[in-house]
Amino acid sequence: MANNIGRVKVREQEPFIRGKNFEEVCLGYNSEEAILEASRCLNCKNPKCVSACPVKIKIPSFIEKIKGGNFYESFEILSEDTSLPAVCGRVCPQETQCEGSCILGIKGEAVAIGKLERFVADYVRHNPKVLKSNEIIRNGLKVAVIGSGPAGLACAYDLAKMGYDITIFESLHKPGGVLTYGIPEFRLPKAEVVEKEIDKLKDLGIKIETDVFIGRTITIDELFDQENFKAAFIGSGAGLPQFPNVIGENLNGVFSANEFLTRNNLMRAFDNEYDTPFFCGKKVCVVGGGNVAMDAARTALRCGAEVTLVYRRSEKELPARREEVHHAVEEGVKFELLTNPIEIKGDEKGWVKSIVCVRMELGEPDSSGRRSPIPIKGSEFEIETDSVIVALGTKINRIIADTTPGMEVDSKGRIIVENTATSRKGVFAGGDVVTGAATVILAMGEGRKAASAIDKYIKSLK
Repeated sequence: MANNIGRVKVREQEPFIRGKNFEEVCLGYNSEEAILEASRCLNCKNPKCVSACPVKIKIPSFIEKIKGGNFYESFEILSEDTSLPAVCGRVCPQETQCEGSCILGIKGEAVAIGKLERFVADYVRHNPKVLKSNEIIRNGLKVAVIGSGPAGLACAYDLAKMGYDITIFESLHKPGGVLTYGIPEFRLPKAEVVEKEIDKLKDLGIKIETDVFIGRTITIDELFDQENFKAAFIGSGAGLPQFPNVIGENLNGVFSANEFLTRNNLMRAFDNEYDTPFFCGKKVCVVGGGNVAMDAARTALRCGAEVTLVYRRSEKELPARREEVHHAVEEGVKFELLTNPIEIKGDEKGWVKSIVCVRMELGEPDSSGRRSPIPIKGSEFEIETDSVIVALGTKINRIIADTTPGMEVDSKGRIIVENTATSRKGVFAGGDVVTGAATVILAMGEGRKAASAIDKYIKSLK
């Protein structure tokens, strides 16, 4: 039987080649490989993969179409629930969500759901065809979406299909949020994938206004009072970096991962045709263990640096995706695990010259369930470096909440919601601005949930 075959291995650039370029690492399936992998799906009557998907994609249905080579029909099924299949197929943590719930994964290898989603989206993009679509009946009612990241795009997509007149407001000069500025080109190509996915939303009539900072350029009150918007969704994310609060973190050569990746991605510092001010360093130390830390480390490596990643817990506790850790190791990133920075030292000109670390051991689990790291007395040592990139998570920018009277936030600045509705009438929120930093697909799930809530709210006004 087809489901007894092993998982079809996906083709990738060789590590010694890809570590020197910004081209996509994973090359994806071709048609034959996708059909073979899809044939492994059991088409379960009670598909746990669907309930594990934050946007509830009809996974067995889209895979069943792949089995028969009906790629366009598969894409139409995907499009019912996701606006960004080519993105999610690349960056979602499928191993802990849909694939993590796959029955085949209990005793063997789960179906490569993410790679199949990516294949279908890429196939249709490379082989365009007019697909059947339900006619949208416009209602003329305006809804503002603040932030063009995953939550905002998902919310806008669903509302546009319901007939609403949607305008997305983005503070930067290109839309996409973290998809554009946060995830490296070698994991998520911008022109080839992100921009094409956003173009699909524009085809639905969604308007995107860039360089508009809500709370500064215009307030939410002004959107309602002057622009006649009936509701607003806040999906502005969590973009303020956090630093370790150690001596020397203000030295030249210390960056937040946000700044480092934004310069490289949004301002295309990796492209020689762009004269972007960009300092990387010859010896780079990345502090952190999540996906952003892996992205920063692998980006610095491609910029020609020797890269050491410092993380205070063991490999088992690394929060980054296994695939990203595996790729980083293959490409030559050095890992200093059970290690924590305690000081950054500088030279006489104020530039970083080394980072002082201490070895750690794991104690009892903390509130998150992970074992707490404890410093080992007398284990201090130095790592020579001329650049330190800090990837220790992000906080909420409170400008929108602070300029919207009646908007309630918690002690961390996260907007308080009930079924995505904020304390301010007509204003909804979702994604990282509510949950704190999370994943692309979780933000999209909240965006879809908010779209449904906004639709019910506006209909209740009539």
